[in-house]
Amino acid sequence: MRVGLVAGEVSGDLLGGGLIEAIRARHPDAQFEGVGGNTMRAAGMDCWYDAEALAVMGLTEVLAHLPRLLRLRRDLVRRWTAQPPDVLVGIDAPDFNLGLELKLRRRGVRTVHYVSPSVWAWRQRRVRKVRRACDRVLCLLPFEPAFYADHGVPADFVGHPLAQRISPESDIAAARAALSIAGDGPVLAVLPGSRLGEIGRLGADFAAAAQQFSAAHPGATVLVPLATPAGADAFRAIVAELGVGDKFRVSVGDARACMAACDLLLMASGTATLEGLLHGRPMVVAYRLATSTYRILRAFNLVKLKHFSLPNLLTPEPLVTEVLQDDVTPERLARELSALVSSPERASAMRSAFREAHTLLARNADERAAELVLATATAT
Repeated sequence: MRVGLVAGEVSGDLLGGGLIEAIRARHPDAQFEGVGGNTMRAAGMDCWYDAEALAVMGLTEVLAHLPRLLRLRRDLVRRWTAQPPDVLVGIDAPDFNLGLELKLRRRGVRTVHYVSPSVWAWRQRRVRKVRRACDRVLCLLPFEPAFYADHGVPADFVGHPLAQRISPESDIAAARAALSIAGDGPVLAVLPGSRLGEIGRLGADFAAAAQQFSAAHPGATVLVPLATPAGADAFRAIVAELGVGDKFRVSVGDARACMAACDLLLMASGTATLEGLLHGRPMVVAYRLATSTYRILRAFNLVKLKHFSLPNLLTPEPLVTEVLQDDVTPERLARELSALVSSPERASAMRSAFREAHTLLARNADERAAELVLATATAT
């Protein structure tokens, strides 16, 4: 069996690695090829391109990368038209993958899209393209299949693999010992995003907010885990310019360890907020789009949700403070973080709701996704 996979950025690479392992447990001789990252390579995939090649977000931001992305997609279509895989799995990166899936499905390749695009939240008309492009959609969130059912798209809730790997009762003392964190002050983990564009738009405000928080809470420790060395270098340059470079512990690739060790989180909206929820850590979530992208979204009323962070979409009531666009200032962020420290009741309510969401998401997602991918590949 040959499985084509196309994953975008770090989160997609992690999902792809787990999927590969689960498929191989059922088909030891299965072959995997396409676009992936280090996790998928380690699982035995033949990566023609790196997942980071697809790490582009936004409406206007994509334009600069469009010629390169179109060349990459044309090459994948050429390869898989000449030698079709038994099934193609596009993991996240919907603006790239849905077009690829559509072209290959028209050529007779069975297609699965893993991680539903947020069509229920914005640009809802994309569901028409999903219907044309995909034999099946694998959803990480429990409310998504109902939306697709209303539009005639086969979709299944598989849960999230991280819900199996992250304990809701993690040992915070052991996590701090592993990172050599001492003292009784609050531990803040700052995650300004995995993409360089996100770090560029949020990094300075996050750094200044963390500095203000530290000044208000003597003995505080600030951890800044970045997804890539390039991201860490970009953030170090920001804090050096602000003159606070010696105040933070900047690292690469240990976000999960830092979340386990912290008391609270300051995060860019995205997949990482789900990890924060699974760790049960109170958080403040912020985001800033490119100005042109934000103006387009507002002008055409393309956003249909009141809340944009995953934790607020998974809990019965919104508990996480969300700060968007021009409201993202160091003063506002620092104030919201301090409010969490000074209100243990609110932090406790967050942790309780997060535990319930954790249970909901624990569905052995890797195994369930593998079953559905194989069922799609062998459907008659």
